Amino acid sequence: MHLAVLGAGAWGSALAATLAARHEIALWSRDPAHAQAMSQERENRRYLPGCPLPASLRIGADLPQALAGADLVVCVVPTAALRATLSAVRRVRDDLPLVWACKGFEPDTSLLPHEVAASVGFSASRCGVVSGPSFAREVAVGLPAALTVASEDSGHAAATALALHGGTLRVYTSNDVVGVELGGALKNVMAIAAGMSDGMQLGDNARAALVTRGLAEIVRLGSRLGGNPATFNGLTGLGDLVLTCTGGQSRNRQVGLKLATGVPLRDILAQLGHVAEGVVTAAEARRLARAAGIDMPITEAVCAVLDGDASPAQALQALLSRDPKAE
Repeated sequence: MHLAVLGAGAWGSALAATLAARHEIALWSRDPAHAQAMSQERENRRYLPGCPLPASLRIGADLPQALAGADLVVCVVPTAALRATLSAVRRVRDDLPLVWACKGFEPDTSLLPHEVAASVGFSASRCGVVSGPSFAREVAVGLPAALTVASEDSGHAAATALALHGGTLRVYTSNDVVGVELGGALKNVMAIAAGMSDGMQLGDNARAALVTRGLAEIVRLGSRLGGNPATFNGLTGLGDLVLTCTGGQSRNRQVGLKLATGVPLRDILAQLGHVAEGVVTAAEARRLARAAGIDMPITEAVCAVLDGDASPAQALQALLSRDPKAE
């Protein structure tokens, strides 16, 4: 198959490099200088240093060229850039099946990725989301990972899973687009909380409690917003939550770790060099929970710290001082 992978960050580059063993892959970057450097050096030194890119991988910044002959588009840009990217794709070719691998809500509109795609004009039957516990570097070097492809159209989900499945990637299917997207978005908020807990050296017990109660918050809100509760116990819910809350490569966990040591949020984001979706998602999750009358104390605590209304220690004390209740 011919696949166009749009977005040359860490995850886009890792997917493109892995899939190049079985398919003809075009990796597109919006930055011509970045595309040229990757093509010449056969490495994404900006976002994925130390991981070689296969010689067969075509890399460029010309979108029509990347889409020419493509059988499937895999969009791996940040959620904030999804609308512009999908609009550009439609101007070139509006007949392509599509999946995206971004997480979170669109800034300003608060739309989930599938809602962004619909507003641009893509049919739900030709669209889907790819998600799951998967650090880019591990995938790039050939370590095993499991993903889920969700689409309202079971045929599209199955065809996409078949294209992505193989080698060290195991791919499952789902019809719960909303649940998969919400699991991938909300777990980033809990990862910030877990990072703050670890940064304050609160121990393994505290982290386990945060992950467990964080999952309860995700299920409560995710179910109210239309997700299947079972989805949140799968790869794109619990699996991604555990990875992001415990793994050293988690950007959102890194945000929490640094907040716990007193580093200002603006400095953390400037130093990170990558998108930490949980920072934006936290405020949106709080808004949705309050509107629905759903109790999300961990999310509220994370927002208080991000907004500068409480220190990590004060947020912890607020959580610990809550009255006992039935689990």
